[in-house]
Amino acid sequence: MKTCDNETVIRADSLSLKRGRETLLRDLSWQVLAGQHWAVLGVNGAGKTLLMKILTGYVWPTTGTVDILGHRLGRVDLRVLRRRLGWVAKALEELTPGETTVREVILSGPEASLGLYADPTPQQVRVAEELAEEFGLTRILYRQFGLLSSGEKQRALLARAALMKPSILFLDEPMANLDMGGREQFMALLDKMAAGPSAPTIILTTHNTLEIGPFMTHAMMMKNGGVIACGELSETMRPEPLQKAFDLPLKVEKTPSGRYLAYL
Repeated sequence: MKTCDNETVIRADSLSLKRGRETLLRDLSWQVLAGQHWAVLGVNGAGKTLLMKILTGYVWPTTGTVDILGHRLGRVDLRVLRRRLGWVAKALEELTPGETTVREVILSGPEASLGLYADPTPQQVRVAEELAEEFGLTRILYRQFGLLSSGEKQRALLARAALMKPSILFLDEPMANLDMGGREQFMALLDKMAAGPSAPTIILTTHNTLEIGPFMTHAMMMKNGGVIACGELSETMRPEPLQKAFDLPLKVEKTPSGRYLAYL
């Protein structure tokens, strides 16, 4: 895997994004190294999703540069690069054709397409069936995506990403609409992926500290399109940054499971 400085997986320098007179991202710089897993926290509208769309090449910044896996966005074929970038998000769920079967969703991963437009290899089919079993999707493998529950959709998209064997896995609030059972099931799958021998770098956006799994190493907190805290979890998961990010008198404690509970 080619990376900047042999270590850097993501490098964003002085990013800003303006729409008319409104500044949506402001002078954001960020570096993610191999072996790190990051949570990006903030309220709705803080700029988390916009940042993810810029990093994956779906939105272009007004100023600044982005390097992903050693490639400068704007100078690389995104169709090729996206085959190394897993993506699970509400936006992807909404873009996936409802008539597509779960099997087709999973098998579309290696081509990073929305739908299956090429015949998969026998090995891809075998691995897809194994992933369906692992992710609890075997019994609904031929069900249409549009008929699934929110939890089933997110697990199908996560299996799609897993089949890609991505270098980076972007997760944009994937548990926002899940009930507690769906959230815990999804987090257990993430924990297993992070522990695997070829684990991708995981970038998770969320506004819920309980969604930060024990495998996470770092966090960045955003507010009004800027960064207010950035670093290891021991530095960022403290009352002061959380209070500033959410405008609430929050306290936070690390639970025995290694997750973080924030409360008034």
